[in-house]
Amino acid sequence: MLKVSIITITYNSASTIRDTIESVVHQTYANIEYIIVDGKSTDNTLNIVNEYEGQISKVVSEKDHGLYDALNKGIKLATGDLVGIIHSDDFYTSNHVIQHLVTAIQKNDADAVYADLYYVDKDDTSRIFRKWHSGEYKHGMFYNGWMPPHPTFFVKREFYQKFGLFNTQFKSAADYELMLRFIHKHQIKLSYLPEFIVKMRVGGKSNVSLTNRIKANQEDRLAWKVNGLTPKLHTLYAKPLRKIVQLFKK
Repeated sequence: MLKVSIITITYNSASTIRDTIESVVHQTYANIEYIIVDGKSTDNTLNIVNEYEGQISKVVSEKDHGLYDALNKGIKLATGDLVGIIHSDDFYTSNHVIQHLVTAIQKNDADAVYADLYYVDKDDTSRIFRKWHSGEYKHGMFYNGWMPPHPTFFVKREFYQKFGLFNTQFKSAADYELMLRFIHKHQIKLSYLPEFIVKMRVGGKSNVSLTNRIKANQEDRLAWKVNGLTPKLHTLYAKPLRKIVQLFKK
């Protein structure tokens, strides 16, 4: 049985962290290592985390140098065969998500697995704002703006050791850069699970304003450059356009 490490990073997440934790600790899959990396929260976050002390494998609370530095800490602490990340305002859609992911990766003898994601209203999580339907990956799809939703992406830990962690020079696009590096550049073998497995509350850092969206697009360009890759002329425009199209998908 594969051991699955799930990492959640938190900072003053008291209003949402319980949903995240509950969605992890109630998974039916038996071999889960759950790691929480907290950035020294000053609200009630750690009190809530401590309520689940017996169900969380490791808790670290200390200052960090941002989102991706905290994620790298979690990955370094992980001992599982497979590593996934669920943020403190996201949660899994059912208790069978991890079992389904493991089954998919084993069935296809893959290096990583990904699935679909719902964007939901931050207050009413039953209200779906956008559907991120990933579809099957074929090499070259990154040129057309494709990427899988990062909270659904689980990859064997050996590839973090082989190809590196999150690049902390990025402020909002290190997840894109990492998946571009792993999937497009190094061509790890993917398995697609055609299920909506994560609900993400709207209002992510790279989407909250036009200015941040422009900065994110600039970082997307840098992601190709640092990997010695050249995007097509349309690549960096196709990526945000895909998000717009998702708004109209039923």
